[in-house]
Amino acid sequence: MKTKLLHEDGIALAAELIRQGEPVGMPTETVYGLACDAGNPDAVRKVFAAKGRPADNPLIVHIADIADWAPLVTEIPPLAQKLAERFWPGPLTIILPRTERIPSVTAGGLDSVGVRFPAHPVAQALIKASGVPIAAPSGNRSGSPSPTTSAHMLADMDGRIPAILEGGSCLCGVESTVIALDDAETVRVLRPGFVTPEQLGTIAKRVIVDDAVLAKVKEGTVVRSPGMKYRHYAPKAKVTLVQGGQDDFLRYMEQHTGTGVLALVFDADVPACQMHGIPCKAYGDTDEARAAAFFAALRDADAAGVSHLYVRAPRTDGVGLAVYNRLIRAAGYDIVHAEQTCPAEI
Repeated sequence: MKTKLLHEDGIALAAELIRQGEPVGMPTETVYGLACDAGNPDAVRKVFAAKGRPADNPLIVHIADIADWAPLVTEIPPLAQKLAERFWPGPLTIILPRTERIPSVTAGGLDSVGVRFPAHPVAQALIKASGVPIAAPSGNRSGSPSPTTSAHMLADMDGRIPAILEGGSCLCGVESTVIALDDAETVRVLRPGFVTPEQLGTIAKRVIVDDAVLAKVKEGTVVRSPGMKYRHYAPKAKVTLVQGGQDDFLRYMEQHTGTGVLALVFDADVPACQMHGIPCKAYGDTDEARAAAFFAALRDADAAGVSHLYVRAPRTDGVGLAVYNRLIRAAGYDIVHAEQTCPAEI
């Protein structure tokens, strides 16, 4: 089976494939997703098989109208409703107790489900045309960098699924923010994304960033959100995350250059890297630009045959928190502090 690349005139065909229980590639504003009928256990199992995804990693369910949320969850607390009205359609997933409309396999065996209303017009059109809520994890092989173009997804899924809908490059470039409600006033961020804790704080009285966002989850822990438990987003190259200012980073890299080594840096770092003979590739000068570019940069590193990728760490506030969260998982928590390992000469 060769995977077909469909354009907007192929939405009806993609919707028919969804109704027949087949998975298809779907663009969203975050990343490309591997879409199927969320209520069809056999279709969901095909998604897990195509991705090579562990069965205890829950899927997010996508809707195309805020009213479509109610049948999927047992209740919608006032805080959840306010958050949905403020951030939907958009890159926010809200976890609530699920109804029987969502099978256990879709929820990764949990009694809850994450729901979001994507902003991408092609995603909305596909959901409406299919007539069912759509489960759609990122459209990559499990553990590899998420796809932000149809070409990325085709590289991972060609021959594994019947079709991918073309929708251009993804605007956000990182998966949605995933939250749960601790109580009537408190939001817990389980996976950071383009909707930031600071923005959530304009609606919720309290916002807590879960410990698992910046730390490795202990073996055997049950997680409520995708992207928390397993090594994710990783290229074939070994990734090391390097923290520190520009001078510290340059000193560190001067000691770690060699064949197959590449530094992924901010735009402003490029002239300094070139001056010091450090092979480099820029992934943006703002957190938003880095988010949009870094998955593609990881794939580019593999295409170039890079064996070791050193990434200058972004900040951990705003959208930078989402980028940092993805990078520590891509690096398998291999993080160095350049200012400690390469002190300046006195």
